[in-house]
Amino acid sequence: MSTIHAEVKSHIAAQGYTLTQIVQEMNKSRPPDKQTTVQNISNKLTRGTIKYSEIIEIAEIIGLSIKWM
Repeated sequence: MSTIHAEVKSHIAAQGYTLTQIVQEMNKSRPPDKQTTVQNISNKLTRGTIKYSEIIEIAEIIGLSIKWM
């Protein structure tokens, strides 16, 4: 499991969410042709190819923010 995958999944779980719930929330604000799947997000996390904008979106859903140090 990649570091990105482990870190994002741990933050999701710590906030009481599942990846399925996150994807459902992501899809609420997306048009039908831009919706994603749990498998797609999981694969991106595993490969480390998830977009920064998707990470921001996930953080907002779980009530966190990204802070640059």
